[in-house]
Amino acid sequence: MGMPLELNTMIVTKGREERIENNFFKLEKDEYRLYPMHIPLEVKNSIAGEVRGIAEIYKLEWSGQKTVIYFEMKSLESTN
Repeated sequence: MGMPLELNTMIVTKGREERIENNFFKLEKDEYRLYPMHIPLEVKNSIAGEVRGIAEIYKLEWSGQKTVIYFEMKSLESTN
């Protein structure tokens, strides 16, 4: 059986991101996912949700049917 792989073009957190420090975050997702690295991506709580900000992924790990991404928030969207 092949390895399932999903291509993602935005970061959807579902509120599960962990702050590492300052604007740096870690997010674990089920299954193997491929993300563009070192380019601006939209960050949302859900696929249909509002854009929370723009981030760049600087590290991606695949292990045990999980993907862990490490990203830096570059800008936040105003909620007003």
